[in-house]
Amino acid sequence: MSVTRIADHGLLADGHSAALVDRDGSVNWWCPARFDSPAVFGRLLDNDAGHWSIRPEGDFTTDRAYLTDSLVLRTVFTTATGAVAVTDGLALEPGARGHQVGRQSPRVLARVVQGLSGEVRLRSHFRPRFEYGRVIPRLDRQDGAVVATAGATRLSLRADTPHSIGTGEAAASFTLRAGERRGFTVGYGPAYGADPLVRLDAADAVDDAVDGWRSWLHLHDYQGLYRDEVRRNALVLAGMTYQPSGAVVAAASMGLPEELGGERNYDYRYVWVRDFSFTLEALWRSACGDEVGRQFRWLARSLGVVQDGVVPIMYGVEGERDLTEHRLDHLGGFADSRPVLLGNDAWRQRQSDVLGETLCAAWLMREHLDPMEPETRQLLRGMTERAARDWRLPDAGMWEERDVERHHLSSKVQCWTALDRAVRFGDRLGTPAETARWAAARDEVRQAVLTEGFDDRAGAFTGTMGGADLDASALLMPLAGFLPADDPRMRSTIRAIEERLAHDGLLRRWDTDPAGFVICSFWLVACLALAGERDRAGQLFERLAGRSNDLGLLAEQIDPVTGEARGNFPQAFSHIGLINAAGGLTDLDAGRDVLPPAPSRLIPAGGPRNAGPHR
Repeated sequence: MSVTRIADHGLLADGHSAALVDRDGSVNWWCPARFDSPAVFGRLLDNDAGHWSIRPEGDFTTDRAYLTDSLVLRTVFTTATGAVAVTDGLALEPGARGHQVGRQSPRVLARVVQGLSGEVRLRSHFRPRFEYGRVIPRLDRQDGAVVATAGATRLSLRADTPHSIGTGEAAASFTLRAGERRGFTVGYGPAYGADPLVRLDAADAVDDAVDGWRSWLHLHDYQGLYRDEVRRNALVLAGMTYQPSGAVVAAASMGLPEELGGERNYDYRYVWVRDFSFTLEALWRSACGDEVGRQFRWLARSLGVVQDGVVPIMYGVEGERDLTEHRLDHLGGFADSRPVLLGNDAWRQRQSDVLGETLCAAWLMREHLDPMEPETRQLLRGMTERAARDWRLPDAGMWEERDVERHHLSSKVQCWTALDRAVRFGDRLGTPAETARWAAARDEVRQAVLTEGFDDRAGAFTGTMGGADLDASALLMPLAGFLPADDPRMRSTIRAIEERLAHDGLLRRWDTDPAGFVICSFWLVACLALAGERDRAGQLFERLAGRSNDLGLLAEQIDPVTGEARGNFPQAFSHIGLINAAGGLTDLDAGRDVLPPAPSRLIPAGGPRNAGPHR
């Protein structure tokens, strides 16, 4: 079997990595060491790159759901002779609860098969392939387990059902009757590690994972609109967090195409500063305030001292800087979409919008950053100074264009945001003289955007200064507080973007974008609400939320015609967009303003005219 649909997959997570399992009971993706480590199951990108399936031998239908408030997946297979349930989870450290979940996970994939009615003949097919499918491991029996070893990697399969061993694979067929249960685990470890591979009971590991995820979620009791959706999406973000550092990866996968047969098949298992900032807002909205300090410490330590040169915009999960990209030409790619890219050369780019997104997140979380740690203060000061100094420079923009640098409007707006929030912080960040200088630079950026960013022909703020092409990133202007959504220029922009870039509620980033970009669609929800179209905003939100798969998971993009998921999956940006849109609608209905005007003493240049409550 080959993988045919991205959205057929469910996410399993353990705080270090993630696995993707499809509706047919096949684990098609698992990088057990950590999110961005080599895959041992990679059928998501090539049929010969490894998988582990447990499924009925004959025809079956499937029904699945996460166990309540967890990332443990239960799939029910119904056949002509009976029904069975397969419950899948990545094990957590036994007994870990609350904010300790995922800190020291054992790297064990556990599966429990239970007979529900009648009897069903099933097959387990264990076919690991290391180094993204490059390496066929040797399989041997050791201490009652099937152990796969090659290079630096070991996997140990333990099962209640004996497996026969072939070349690079092991398999078992067995019959399960109502009330019977079988357990399976695969544990990961380095080939030359001194410690034996962790040995866990499958049923105990699954039950403990359920309790662990529930304990985490119960600490974050969001009470706003769309509560069930926000809680589920917050849990997905927790599952995409590398818990030892607190870094949230952009996606659990790599190489999935934005367009079938296209070349934009990037590796998104890293941490973008932009995503980090939006994630902080999502965590705050979903009542996860305890995560804020750790997130800022991670960013400050990863960034180091902000000096000359490009401010890094992305990192590995432990702060690694060099993410040099190369092709995995041995992989056929999802639906023959090649090349499959490992690493991501966007790490070399200048993307000035990250300055504003970081300062905006800090301002939103200011109560959680009081007292401000020295490394956080140094980080925010450094980014403010770069915004004041570099806002006139072209950059790659937030969509990471790879041809030439341009003067992207969203980057200028976010430089304004960085300076505006720094001014609001006042003496918590700078001296009176520095604050005055930042305020003057802020007003200079704002005037340039208003003068050069609006195109009369398009009737809208455009993607680049002086350009005429629309870009959905202009919707960030009211969300950042740059202009109110009901300003005539902003209303015209929202209308133009919706008319020319949206199809069936899905918003493309630009006119040749192959599919709707999910977070942009949620930005449109927020802008419509802020512009006074609350009912229409709510209707659009519900349509977009309904675009997730049956487990509530969202890809980066969605084809507006077929409804198929496109791009990497699940995508943190999309889940962040849902949470923040739901929170924004809640704030609007409650009459709350999450960006209150700063005291006039913090606005020495330009006066209060430029610092009113725009959101």
